[in-house]
Amino acid sequence: MVEKITAVFNGKVFYPAEPIALPINTRVRISIEILPPSEHETISFLQTARSLNLDGPPDWSTNIDKYLYSK
Repeated sequence: MVEKITAVFNGKVFYPAEPIALPINTRVRISIEILPPSEHETISFLQTARSLNLDGPPDWSTNIDKYLYSK
């Protein structure tokens, strides 16, 4: 039986993108084909924040309450 699945490698382990109907401890042979990044690839919050190129005062993080709640 041959079944193609998509998985993500986290540096140590491959995680399937969808459930696989195999009994536990089933031996398999894995061939790796590197896929191009998908449009729906997860982006971290930090990457998103940096990409916004927000400009603010240099003490923004230490005085956030002042900037958020002062009139």
